[in-house]
Amino acid sequence: MRSLNIAATGMQAQQTNVDVISHNLANMTTTGYKLQRAEFQDLIYQDLRRVGANSSDVGTIVPTGVQLGLGTKTAAIYRNMSQGTLQMTDGALDLAINGKGYFVIQLPDGTNSYTRNGTFQLSPQGELVTSDGYVVSPNITIPQDAIAISVNQSGQVQVETQGQVEPQIVGQLDIATFINEPGLRAIGDNLYLETAASGPPFQGIAGQEGFGVFLQGYLENSNVNPVSEITNLIVAQRAYEMNSKVITASDEMLQALNQSA
Repeated sequence: MRSLNIAATGMQAQQTNVDVISHNLANMTTTGYKLQRAEFQDLIYQDLRRVGANSSDVGTIVPTGVQLGLGTKTAAIYRNMSQGTLQMTDGALDLAINGKGYFVIQLPDGTNSYTRNGTFQLSPQGELVTSDGYVVSPNITIPQDAIAISVNQSGQVQVETQGQVEPQIVGQLDIATFINEPGLRAIGDNLYLETAASGPPFQGIAGQEGFGVFLQGYLENSNVNPVSEITNLIVAQRAYEMNSKVITASDEMLQALNQSA
């Protein structure tokens, strides 16, 4: 009975759906996290009577035919890159991007990764780094005698030192955008990598056309809506139960067939 396999694909699809929803809920307080959504496609069809085929020698055509679907499959897990709400922290090294763009992070192997998480700290050498110690691009070093750090909306980093009237500019933060942001590959730790699907990064100055601006003393919250996710979880659970009932019904039909035989 095809219904057994068809319902099994439906249960597998809803299991994937629940996995994605649970991942979203687990990261609802993760800084800069972007919501994921499972997308599904129907499987191939068996043509028991092909639509458009000739039904007689005089050329009459079958108007609809008989096509039997074989279930569903996971087509993609789409990432919603919309901006989350901005939360004020007043931290001198907490940065958020209001608008499009990503911080550029240098990985230990020398390649670049990208993030919306602006929770930065200072290394023992005074470099601006992530919580894992990865250097924020470009390499900006804060002097040891700095008494205040300020970052303007264009990403210019300035420090005040004892005895100086004018602040000193120590660097300019990079910002990057992509033509297809959902095509980025997540590698964990709130980091993304460029892929062929995302296209190459476009780097520029924050505040220019197509780029967001930096906000010091803010962090971007996750864009997960817990109410929507709980609703989606209930729908997925009910869909899973309905597919399981199809398997139960198919099993009872097979049992009745065996008993009659």
